[in-house]
Order: sequence, then structure tokens, then C-alpha cells
Amino acid sequence: MNDIIVKNDEYEELIKELSSRIILKNNFDISDVKLVSGVDLAYYEISGKNYAVCSICTVDYKSKELIEEVHCYDEVNFPYIPGYLAFRELPLILKTFKLLKKDPNIVMFDGNGYLHFRNMGIATHASFYINKPTIGIAKNYLKIENVDYMMPEDKAFAFTDIIIKDVVYGRCLRTHSHVKPIFISCGNYIDLDTVVTIVSNLINKESRLPIPVRLADLETKKLRRDILACFEQR
Repeated sequence: MNDIIVKNDEYEELIKELSSRIILKNNFDISDVKLVSGVDLAYYEISGKNYAVCSICTVDYKSKELIEEVHCYDEVNFPYIPGYLAFRELPLILKTFKLLKKDPNIVMFDGNGYLHFRNMGIATHASFYINKPTIGIAKNYLKIENVDYMMPEDKAFAFTDIIIKDVVYGRCLRTHSHVKPIFISCGNYIDLDTVVTIVSNLINKESRLPIPVRLADLETKKLRRDILACFEQR
């Protein structure tokens, strides 16, 4: 993981090198997709030090049932730098990923992928280290080049493309009527139409988020609460 933490003057160089290798095409057959994982992190502070917990929840693509959940805690030493969030999050994500016993076909991240200033959100950046097709699922819109998104129709699975300088960066997808949309994008090794298909198939009535990401989000928040509660009881 030391190759992820680089010197300040190397951030941009590494991102440019990785971005040149982004492939927004499927490197798999969707009929072969059996397991999909969702990844999320939650941050907290104890005694002036920054920590994070990462949860990865893997579900069966057809049955939607939870197959596996793993998590990991660690201190976060890399500072928060806008546009370089992956350098802060990747070490713990990769550490957690090694705990998986089941091998997912697709990995979703609570965050952006190609829909990013440098087309290198966490979903895209992570793909080069886990070597999996990845998808970015964002709850909020990251405005790029001062471009706003167009709200899709108020019906389930309506979407609008997010186009910046004539390039489609992602989609604004409404997963339920009368519910706020989410912002989806390719991470790597997958095309946008397939992203929509996979995300849509993993939506249930309980949330606007696809099941793997929602479960990971719930789990990280629960784990953080438990950690902080234990610390306060000392």
C-alpha cells in the first residue's frame, strides 16, 4: 500500500498516468455477474486523532441476499485534500478488501467514479488496485466546470446524462418516484448503460441506494456508533 501514499508533487502525475488507462467498456459478460459488493467508509475522531472504519457488503445479484460483510478500522494519517480523497481512503479499503472470502464480480463505492474533476473518483482510482469493474454511487452532486445536472422525470429509473464539455461523465438516476435522485458513474472496466442496469436491478423499496452500498453505509455508521460508545464508557 506504500505505492498509494505519494509525495505532494507526485499526486497529479500518478492521477494522469492512471486516468490514461481508464476503460469505459465492459470487460465481463453481465450474465456472469453473481456477486456485487458495496464499499463505504465512516470517519471519527478520538483524542485528537482521525480514524475510519470501512465496511464491504457483498450481495447475491439475483436473490439480493447479503452473502458476506467484512470491516476494518484504522487510524487515518493522510490529510483531507479536495480532489485527492482516494489517497486518504484507499489504504483502508484495500486492507478491508483482503478480508473478503467471496470474490465479487462488481464493486460499488459510496462516492464518485468518472464523475470527478479528473475522472478519478474513488471508484475509478480503486479499480486499478482491486482489478475489478467498479461503479460510483454518489448521494450528492459534485459540480464540475460549473455544470449543473438536469432533474430526471419523477418516475422510477428515469435518468438524465451529465454532460461536461461534450463528454458524458455520469447519470442522474431517480430510483423511485417522489424521491431524490442519485448520481451514478462508471468506475472502470464497465460502460454507463451497464452501470444503470446493475444499479437498477439492486434497488428495493427500502432505499434510493442500491442494496450493497446501502448495507455498507448502514454498517459503517453502526460500527462508528459502537466504537464511540465504547470509548465514552472508558
